[in-house]
Amino acid sequence: MLDIAEELHRWVEQGREFAVATVVAVGGSAPRQPGAALAVDSDGTAIGSVSGGCVEGAVYELCRQALEDGRTVVERFGYSDEDAFAVGLTCGGIIDILVTPVRGGVYPAALAAATTGEAAALARIVDGPEDLMGRALLVHPDGSYEGLLGGHPELDRTAAAEARAMLDAGRTGTVEIGEDGSRCGQPLTLLVESSVPAPRMIVFGAIDFASALVRVGKFLGYHVTVCDARPVFATELRFPEADEIVVAWPHRYLASTEVDARTVLCVLTHDAKFDVPLLQAALRLPVAYVGAMGSRRTHEDRNKRLREVGVTELELARLRSPIGLDLGARTPEETALSIGAEIVANRRGGSGAALTGAHTPIHHDGPREPLGRIGSVA
Repeated sequence: MLDIAEELHRWVEQGREFAVATVVAVGGSAPRQPGAALAVDSDGTAIGSVSGGCVEGAVYELCRQALEDGRTVVERFGYSDEDAFAVGLTCGGIIDILVTPVRGGVYPAALAAATTGEAAALARIVDGPEDLMGRALLVHPDGSYEGLLGGHPELDRTAAAEARAMLDAGRTGTVEIGEDGSRCGQPLTLLVESSVPAPRMIVFGAIDFASALVRVGKFLGYHVTVCDARPVFATELRFPEADEIVVAWPHRYLASTEVDARTVLCVLTHDAKFDVPLLQAALRLPVAYVGAMGSRRTHEDRNKRLREVGVTELELARLRSPIGLDLGARTPEETALSIGAEIVANRRGGSGAALTGAHTPIHHDGPREPLGRIGSVA
């Protein structure tokens, strides 16, 4: 739901009633992951998607029904071999979808947080006692929370702690709370949707390849910074799509700026006086990705220099160099595409190999099995 928060926030401000359908669990080759959402207002306007088109019509009708009767439901959709005309997923996967009428509670605050870029997590019960289905908490980074799941205060505290852990990692997905933790006589499943600021991509080296990489980074949803020590190259005119342009020695800027486990660092300078001190620092930071541009000869020389300044073999193993996947890229745009592809593969656990003829999963997020229990609540 937080993926379409900006438009939903406008609906709230306009006083429009709406229902939201959210993917809560997937199995097989499902097209969308948990958290994907479709919303329908009382006038029939729809935004978002839960399946890329396979079951949108049926889910749309479920949202219209939820607006009429005020009931929260979980429905399962999968492929049917017996009936070619049945509503289902042509990809052969299975998805469970939570459909909830949105009428106050913590939802307006959650949508406002997502719209403004404030970190927060929305935790909703998607499997458990029927009278608790769809109940929600809004959890903040400091562990405080709004809303009530019902049943027992201990449940709210346990759910808030689980949601905060997901928020700290910037993850959206489901978590299980055992019977003891739920205090309601049976286990619960929560869908936790994390709203966090965009992850950072820092591009070092204001070259023409960097300009193309900025565009790819923005397309992938990153907050992109370009850093170069040369003011004549690090300009807004050359990088109009960058969120931030910094004129500074790369290693000094890296030491002074904030990074986290989602940050990607792309070193395009391929100049030892910049690369060595920068990579010496970068390879010791808890970031998601460190890649460096250069020929294989440059790579070998750079590794030698890094070893000489004390970089360990374990640290060097983190370095993606030469940067990018082997696409045969030549132009800046093609090279940026290969770098973006490697970043996605690194994030999702993909191999980078062609899918044609392969027998590996298409999606590498380790999806959970669909929920075992389907229920509804007034």
